[in-house]
Amino acid sequence: MADYKNTVNLPETAFPMKADLARREPEMLAWWAEHQTYEKLRAVAKDRPKFILHDGPPYANGAIHIGHAVNKILKDIIVKSRTLDGFDAPYVPGWDCHGLPIEHAVEKVRGREAKQLDAKAFRQACREFAMEQLDVQRKDFIRLGVMGDWANPYVTLAPRYESEQLRAFAQIIRNGHLYKGYKPVHWCLDCRSALAEAEVEYDDRTSPSIDVKFLAVDRADLAKRFGLSGALPPGGASVVIWTTTPWTLPANQAVALHPEFDYSLLQVAPAGSESAGTEELLVLASELAPSVLQRAGVQLVREVARAKGAALEGAKLRHPFYERDVPVILGEHVTLESGTGAVHTAPGHGQEDFVVGKQYGLPVDNPVGSDGRFLPATPIFAGEKVFDANKHVVEVLQERGTLLHHEPFRHSYPHCWRHKTPVIFRATPQWFISMEQAGLRRAALEEIGKVKWTPEWGEQRIYSMIESRPDWCISRQRTWGVPLALFTHKETGELHPRTPELVDKVADLVAQDGIDAWFELDPATLLGEEAASYEKVTDIMDVWVDSGMSHHCVSQIRPEILTPADLYLEGSDQHRGWFHSSLLTSVAQKGRAPYKGVLTHGFTVDDKGRKMSKSLGNVVLPQKVMNSLGADVLRLWVAATDYANEISVSEEILKRTSDSYRRIRNTVRFLLGNLAGFDPVRDAVPVAEMVALDRWALARASELQQEVVAAYRSYDFHLIYQKLHNFCVVDMGGFYLDVLKDRLYTTQAKGHPRRSAQTAMYWIAEAMVRWLAPILSFTAEEIWRVMPGKREESVFFTTWAQIPTADGVSQPIDWARVLEARATVLRELERLRVAEQIGAPLDADVTLYASPEWRAALDPLGDELRFVLITSEAHVADAGSRPAEALPTDPEGKSGLWLHVRRSGAAKCVRCWHKRPDVGTVAAHPELCARCAGNLDGPGETRRFA
Repeated sequence: MADYKNTVNLPETAFPMKADLARREPEMLAWWAEHQTYEKLRAVAKDRPKFILHDGPPYANGAIHIGHAVNKILKDIIVKSRTLDGFDAPYVPGWDCHGLPIEHAVEKVRGREAKQLDAKAFRQACREFAMEQLDVQRKDFIRLGVMGDWANPYVTLAPRYESEQLRAFAQIIRNGHLYKGYKPVHWCLDCRSALAEAEVEYDDRTSPSIDVKFLAVDRADLAKRFGLSGALPPGGASVVIWTTTPWTLPANQAVALHPEFDYSLLQVAPAGSESAGTEELLVLASELAPSVLQRAGVQLVREVARAKGAALEGAKLRHPFYERDVPVILGEHVTLESGTGAVHTAPGHGQEDFVVGKQYGLPVDNPVGSDGRFLPATPIFAGEKVFDANKHVVEVLQERGTLLHHEPFRHSYPHCWRHKTPVIFRATPQWFISMEQAGLRRAALEEIGKVKWTPEWGEQRIYSMIESRPDWCISRQRTWGVPLALFTHKETGELHPRTPELVDKVADLVAQDGIDAWFELDPATLLGEEAASYEKVTDIMDVWVDSGMSHHCVSQIRPEILTPADLYLEGSDQHRGWFHSSLLTSVAQKGRAPYKGVLTHGFTVDDKGRKMSKSLGNVVLPQKVMNSLGADVLRLWVAATDYANEISVSEEILKRTSDSYRRIRNTVRFLLGNLAGFDPVRDAVPVAEMVALDRWALARASELQQEVVAAYRSYDFHLIYQKLHNFCVVDMGGFYLDVLKDRLYTTQAKGHPRRSAQTAMYWIAEAMVRWLAPILSFTAEEIWRVMPGKREESVFFTTWAQIPTADGVSQPIDWARVLEARATVLRELERLRVAEQIGAPLDADVTLYASPEWRAALDPLGDELRFVLITSEAHVADAGSRPAEALPTDPEGKSGLWLHVRRSGAAKCVRCWHKRPDVGTVAAHPELCARCAGNLDGPGETRRFA
């Protein structure tokens, strides 16, 4: 038996089957660094139109988690796809480096030593800690395959950044948005500082719910307001309020009613009471009265009168435990959702209370210190912690006879997002960016409508937040941050008249020496003789100002980062965070939004929809995934997920993703293996001269490329994964490459049939490597290195492949119908194989009995139909001549196509494995079919269609 093994064109490639990503990816990173791939890419793309994705800075504190990985990978996919789309898309990563978490981390790491540091040394310790954390995160981001200017990121602690932040602040002051106010703000007792809206999150908490009686001072006046001509019935007459914050009662200055609500004057008695003299009068919102009486355990004797809230405005009430009278006021914020319809009003402890109190000129009393304890001058409760004082307040109310009812109440309550502890509203002197005084709210709302929001619901979300938000408290009473570089008059408290100019001068100093330049500054340096009349503000800026001004700071430091940016991309929580602060600072400074588009992604959960938690044991560490499965598998998982919603991840999900990766890799490996020895310049076949099936493959690739590019442009990466995976499994592996094997392996190495196939595979590989590059960046670069032909140093230096098309060349085959017939035949062959009637498809001879419509689709293939079906024989006959044993290709027999399969009785060619009657007819090759013999010794076979 002759050995024909060396006459078969078997695949050969340096692209390995085993990916071994965990080992190869770091080698690729080293190669990119050594060859300065990112820097060279900037030179390659310098004359292209710009696309700017501005990086939202992660906080420089702790190792990255899976959410960080999702965010950075999505950004990298966009930047790389835009680069391949013909844009210059620089990526400058950033870090947020100031703020309380770093202060706390330094205090924790340094222990007692931190408390002994002076302010300058403490800031230096914070600076060093932030840079250490930055470097830890940077290494992991690079390991993910994210390409950017990692050697020169923007960091908010850099003196140049800090100075530009001050310059932007100066412009905001010039534009009239800054003021100092004494008003309630969210205050964290652990931070000992005011909090921004974005630093507050809501969680359930059990609070004491109390109904408290405010006794009417003038009974005759109350009767008159209720329209009564005579005196009130005997017993005390009280307006009842409901609150879940008893500790705020010492600051009470009024009781608010709604002007349009009905209020009832009710005579009530203790439940079960029958003796006279136990009755009293309560004023309650008529709609809520039944529920209040029920929970208080009192019985209604009768409704004495009813009046609108407006009629009670100005009535005097006695504070429930202090010797002071408070007025009844009116407010639209009063609701009938719960409570009594009367709202205890403490302007020093609530935003709505402050607003309505301002309308009535009420005192803004705040008896609580920064440590959360009542001030020493506070009667009854001096020195007590506010939350501990709740119990004492209830006891005092009981002693004074002003407590109607109390019970525990579970409700949503604001918490500090860092400490996860409940916060309080506390009036303090703070610096604010006004939403109204220079039209910031109106302008910001107008700009929102000019931005493309993806998903679309993001627009309404941020619109409603801006529409209803209070003024932005930007001052913090901490050490580590950019200073509010302001001088205020010692007597009047007014800002220096040259404040914007002075802030700019401070910015010059900070550019040289960092923020210490302000804290060490002698005011006389800038103010001269005026210094004696002014003092420096010691507060720092809210850290959201730092990152929120990155649109200005980065564009000034890095001119290639244009503003407004084309895109901001962060998690969906940033509508109240970075998107929000960036919008307000940009509109306040420049009068426009800092972005043209905003894209959000969801948060990671496990495969059961639960949040990541160490206690649940469901945390997936990106570092572990990269060191086992590889970063490209992690990147493919991100791309495969519809990130607009929650993003599920687990070891099982990643394992399935790894399987998908292997299918894609194996498809590419087949292409590369069969391109061995192919030189596209020398060997490529013109499209018009290609085998029809190869033209179909190029047309399919070209069609897919349009879909892939469109999906990249619309950020629908999961569609790319689905389409690409389907292309590999169905179009390539399930059809084209399956059919191609015979032609690739058995026809002459340099013959037209094989060169035609190689030309198609070459262009498919050229397209695929680019489709893959934004997602499977390491794998794409690995593919790029072994592709045939002269090429750029990196796949990222190119743009989408220009797949040649067969314009003007007619397509002689209806491939859609051929594929339909093929699928039917393959199902029947598989059934026969399972039944052990045949071994492989090449054991079969197939006859298709076809209607005229089917014959029109199948007849043009002639003898090449067998190559499409991968059978040894394939014939087409009229449907009317079908034998009884022919099977219909549809259950009802209406398709017009039947098939009959029989086991071939011909001899097997030892080279191509086809069973052909002409095996042995060529004397020189007695074990070969005539086709193989001709391919070895003759001119070689001709293929037109398959």
